[in-house]
Amino acid sequence: MPRSVRSFAWVVLVAAFVVAGCSSSAQVAQAPAATQETDATDFEKAVKASTRSDGLFTVYRDTTDGSLQLAIAEEQLDKEYIYFSFTKEGVLPAGHFRGQYRDNAVFAIKKYHNKIAFVEQNTGFYFNPESNLSRASSANISPSVLAVEKIVARDTTNGVYLIKADDLFLSEALHQVSPPRRPGASPFQFRLGRLSKEKSRVTSIDNYPENTDVSVTYVFENPSPINGGGKAVTDARNVSVTMQHTLLAMPANEYEPRRADPRVGYFTEAVDNLTSTSATPYRDLIHRWHLVKKNPDAALSEPVEPIVWWIENTTPERIRPIIKDAVMAWNQAFEQAGFKNAIQVKVQPDTATWEAGDIRYNVLRWTSSPNPPFGGYGPSFVNPRTGQILGADVMLEYVFLTNRLQYSRLFETAALPLHMQPERALPNTLHCSLGHRLHLNNLFGRQALRATGADLEAVNELTEQSIYYLLLHEVGHTLGLNHNMKASQMLSLAEVQQRDVAQQRGLTGSVMDYPAINIAAPEQTQGMYYTTQPGPYDVWAIQYGYMPASEDELNALLQRSTEPALAFGNDADDMRSPGKAIDPRVMIGDMSGDAVAYADQQMDLIETTMNDLLETYDTPGQSYEALRDGYLVLTGQMASAMSVVSRYIGGVYVDRAFIGQPGATQPYRPVPAETQQQAMDVLRAELFAPEAFQAPEAVYQHLQEQRRGFEFFGNSEDPKIHARALAIQQAVLAHLLHPNVLERITDTQQYGNAYPLSTYMADLTDAVFAADLQGQVNTFRQNLQLAYVNGLAFVLSEKGAEAYDYVAQSAALHTLREVEAMLQNKQVDDVSTQAHTEHVLQVIAAATATE
Repeated sequence: MPRSVRSFAWVVLVAAFVVAGCSSSAQVAQAPAATQETDATDFEKAVKASTRSDGLFTVYRDTTDGSLQLAIAEEQLDKEYIYFSFTKEGVLPAGHFRGQYRDNAVFAIKKYHNKIAFVEQNTGFYFNPESNLSRASSANISPSVLAVEKIVARDTTNGVYLIKADDLFLSEALHQVSPPRRPGASPFQFRLGRLSKEKSRVTSIDNYPENTDVSVTYVFENPSPINGGGKAVTDARNVSVTMQHTLLAMPANEYEPRRADPRVGYFTEAVDNLTSTSATPYRDLIHRWHLVKKNPDAALSEPVEPIVWWIENTTPERIRPIIKDAVMAWNQAFEQAGFKNAIQVKVQPDTATWEAGDIRYNVLRWTSSPNPPFGGYGPSFVNPRTGQILGADVMLEYVFLTNRLQYSRLFETAALPLHMQPERALPNTLHCSLGHRLHLNNLFGRQALRATGADLEAVNELTEQSIYYLLLHEVGHTLGLNHNMKASQMLSLAEVQQRDVAQQRGLTGSVMDYPAINIAAPEQTQGMYYTTQPGPYDVWAIQYGYMPASEDELNALLQRSTEPALAFGNDADDMRSPGKAIDPRVMIGDMSGDAVAYADQQMDLIETTMNDLLETYDTPGQSYEALRDGYLVLTGQMASAMSVVSRYIGGVYVDRAFIGQPGATQPYRPVPAETQQQAMDVLRAELFAPEAFQAPEAVYQHLQEQRRGFEFFGNSEDPKIHARALAIQQAVLAHLLHPNVLERITDTQQYGNAYPLSTYMADLTDAVFAADLQGQVNTFRQNLQLAYVNGLAFVLSEKGAEAYDYVAQSAALHTLREVEAMLQNKQVDDVSTQAHTEHVLQVIAAATATE
């Protein structure tokens, strides 16, 4: 072939190769487009039979089987979101009730190869980003992988992944619906069975730009339940709990977190600063709403976005105005923080298209439950990263307004303070029990008013003031405030019945307390029953939480914590349970700066009302149920008053002021000996005396519960009079002989306690034995004396030795031998007393025997 021809052929060959190469390159370049087309087609095919719900996350629901799929956009990966859940319809024995707020957490969405993971973030730690240690911020801190779902389709054009979502929402991946079995729990306790995927279902999907809500009815199967769960459970073999899962966008605003301080009581997000060298490396953040002034330069300005409350249309119309006025009363406090009309109240129209459970609305809700878990309950949910409150509800129970006594089936515990009814505690939940206390207070107040001849106007005023107080209290929780059980100490004993003083300053320093109802003695002029406005502490606390302020201004506010009207102590400090906490002023059910004397006055009122009980409940044509409930309420008030008194013995006054703060005292000051002695004298006279439970005989004859069907079957219907009296006395003895109390009495002798353990034990023994030492011992006292001796014997037992220090054990041994010496030669012409004496001596002999 000629060279020219060969050259041409070569050129043609090379050209062909280049063309082919270009063609091949073009095909490779087009391959992603083909993949995109395929991805889009597969995505459309995967959702073809589904309805689409757009919002924060797009949700697809199959129209055939109801299954869910969730679309995750690429820009949503590696971002943080907020998870919140609450119970829409519950089962009380399983720890669920309507409106109960449950989980509140931060989660992130991660992509790992062909899977999407939902990972809960740990928000409990802070690293200063300027510190080198921040590079190790993940060391030894474990996030929680809640769920992992395989990607079933992908739309690469729009950057969206599709995952199945049934296992995410229909399982307990996001939230543990069924409460865990507690160690030592009774096998007869009601419990949910196994979660049924077949019976559980998604009940609704509500989607909005900032949140996606998925409501699920979980069905738990238990083929052979031991405990039926009560009347509200239709069939314990199949129990339903409906919950709403909410996924929220992380707020993008200029909210500024505010630090917590132990001198003022807010709910908080606890955060440890792991780059701090402080002895208290805390960066805790308070819960509060995002209030911003419309006019930042004005001393008083409306907020850009107020806190709006809606009164649910289930609320009885006659009390709607009271509810509105009570909620609006919080504006008094916000005005002192620089905000005008910070709170608004509206009524949900009957034609409203939104439900009360819609988290976009803050609702004052009203229910009437078979076994109410509360009288009022005011939860909120927050951004855990900042503490910003994002929404809240207040749940109210109709039982609060009724004459129905809760828990009346158990005579021994009915109408006792809730802390004396441990079996009533709800598992897995902390909630406010003020409504229960107010309800019992009101039942007592109505009885006392009727016994003292008060008119209907007084009874109505009591009810109205209690509604005010309940709403003020529960809304206070939704503003971020926790309890202040020290606030009822504000007024003196003489001032609490001065209406003008209470109206001007408040009856208590805060509406966040659980005070006693303020019922005047028969010879006194009646003052306010409850405070009806935010107190001085509340105003100050709202200022700290919401006032636009610099650090210097906040510190100046905190310096005021030593003012008596701003006294604060919350549930962590209160002494409602035996041996718990140390400051007797931080207590529920008390009133005035002399709570011991006030409780003593209450006992006189209880006695007066008890003597008139038959005349109070004498309506012809009615059963004696109301009279029986009246007796339970009165003795329940007695238990509460004596519980208050007992806490002053061995108590210590606590001052949480900081070093160098004006008005500060010592952090710990033992209760003065004369006050402890005063408390002992009241217990001796009102709780331990032979006459303590001597109600009129006719009252005991009429304590009859109304018969209903076969409810008495298997039960003894006679009133257990001695059991109730002993339960009240033992509740107080449990505190007086608690290892913490006895050890504290010894410890505090080192810093000012002038009421030593030896004197205290001698006084207590005298209160239990002296009055009938030489004579007949009635049956109430027999029970008391044996309860006391058995309590001392336990101190010396093997188990007791694990709890009590040596000083307490020595005191118990000495006391038992003192009692033995008292009774050794006792001779009484009464067989019952002689048998009792022999029994006491036998217990002492067994407890003090040495091998």
